[in-house]
Amino acid sequence: MLYLALALVVLALFLLWQSGRTRRAAGLPGGRVIYTDTRAWGKPERPLYVPGLALTGKPDYLVEQNGKIIPVEVKSGRAPQQPYDSHIYQLASYCLLVEKSYGKRPPYGIIHYPDRDFAIDYTPELESALLDILAEMRRDERRENVERSHESRARCQGCGYRQDCEESLS
Repeated sequence: MLYLALALVVLALFLLWQSGRTRRAAGLPGGRVIYTDTRAWGKPERPLYVPGLALTGKPDYLVEQNGKIIPVEVKSGRAPQQPYDSHIYQLASYCLLVEKSYGKRPPYGIIHYPDRDFAIDYTPELESALLDILAEMRRDERRENVERSHESRARCQGCGYRQDCEESLS
């Protein structure tokens, strides 16, 4: 009986250690995971949606910590010196979706790269810039011709409109 109890304690310690390792690898802060879009944690959740903005998204994780909800976006590539603007605005979109869906404004969100994390403050200035970008995107949807906004061949190679684009760099 003593050996069984000892084995169960060792197993429990191993599982606790393994769960902490998994949490750290995902870049999750302490707290309770309340939403996940990764199949590793089970069936993905429904997307968050704000009808007034026609904005929808599926953050990789939402972590509830001390009554606050923190979105976490996981990126697979190496971390840049500073997070890319597109990653920051993607995270800001998740902050806005959380605020509208849960009624709680996140103070910040996390962009997790395999080798580094960035905590991005969700400030009124970032929210305002995001809303301006969303308005610009809505205007561009109605335009017949939208000019390329970059000089990156790699972005063109990964674009789903590359075959139809007259300005493609690839």
